[in-house]
Amino acid sequence: MIHSLFLINHSGDIFLEKHWKSVISRSVCDYFFEAREKAVDPENVPPVLQTPHHYLISIYRGKLFFLSVIQTEVAPLFVIEFLHRVADTIQDYFGECSEGIIKDNIVTVYELLEEMLDNGFPLATESNVLKEMIRPPTILRSVVNTLTGSSNVGDTLPTGQLSNVPWRRAGVKYTNNEAYFDVIEEIDAILDKSGTTVFAEIQGVIEACVRLTGMPDLTLSFMNPRLLDDVSFHPCVRFKRWESERVLSFIPPDGNFTLMNYHVSSQNLVAIPVYVKQSISFFETGPCGRLDITIGPKQTMGKTVENMMVTIHMPKAVLNANLTATQGTYTYDLTTKVLVWDIGKLNPQKLPNLRGSLSTQLAISGNPRYIMTLKLSQLMLVDCLKVSRLDMYGEKYKPFKGVKYLTKAGKFQVRT
Repeated sequence: MIHSLFLINHSGDIFLEKHWKSVISRSVCDYFFEAREKAVDPENVPPVLQTPHHYLISIYRGKLFFLSVIQTEVAPLFVIEFLHRVADTIQDYFGECSEGIIKDNIVTVYELLEEMLDNGFPLATESNVLKEMIRPPTILRSVVNTLTGSSNVGDTLPTGQLSNVPWRRAGVKYTNNEAYFDVIEEIDAILDKSGTTVFAEIQGVIEACVRLTGMPDLTLSFMNPRLLDDVSFHPCVRFKRWESERVLSFIPPDGNFTLMNYHVSSQNLVAIPVYVKQSISFFETGPCGRLDITIGPKQTMGKTVENMMVTIHMPKAVLNANLTATQGTYTYDLTTKVLVWDIGKLNPQKLPNLRGSLSTQLAISGNPRYIMTLKLSQLMLVDCLKVSRLDMYGEKYKPFKGVKYLTKAGKFQVRT
């Protein structure tokens, strides 16, 4: 299925490549680099590209591109899911998925890729199974491996591979039994110049951290499961139970995993948490213009908006920006023509404002279009999916359990 894998950093350098069959030249990535130059943001690069002899399927994670090369037709979502599994595994093993971390642990990364893909087909993608085959690196283990010439690869087959529950290792024991779930929702929205919602939807995910002894059987119920338009589950979820009762019944993997992804498309259910008053104008009499932006809370349910950031892709004629921010800091990149205003925590008593003058190369007639995007996060803001209860069967102890809600902005644009 997957012939080769290239890891590309934000600057466009290939710093890792792995081939499962014959070696494919790096020149195949030129088609990807052309698409990257045409895209405004890295997230806008088409995930599937067709070349004369190959298909290029990629994802963007942590300022890195995971680019796979396919020689025959295959379901693109299948490849995309596998690439996300690779990024998740690196994150789980080393705590971060970045170029520096991968280079520092290059041997372990190659060992993981060798086990995750067998002759181009996915083999072991569960973290539980991989950690039994390839032990996570530690300082002591690295020293021992250096002195003895040994590796992190285990000598025995993982216990999970031999059971009916391949995603969970056998003989799990914990002193403190706990199960925590994070319901993370991203709002994708488009607002017009007056602040009216043109388009809105929610992409959600349930991240789980389960550390329970034995072989627990969990049931997760929701208050409003009928809101979900589309769902995808971890293989541990019993799908027939979901179809009939709209509850999640599963024997969980050990540790961190993604339990479910879901989608809510009903615009009436998506509450936009902030409003934007913006005015960017250019004068026809001289090479200058004015900018004035104010951000305020709209539907925050009494909560505080955090990690607020505004990104504006200015017209190419704008040379510089001389602005004053009442809150946070701003930067303007002369090369990419991108203005970034990092507000931080939104203060409803004193609304953040950014205003000042813009220097242009020539006098601009009319008002050219620009793209404004917002980023924000908030605990328990406008979440749609609500967890009702969590029950455990098969074990006699009572675990600690909890649910946390987080809402943040996905692709959040303001039209001009």
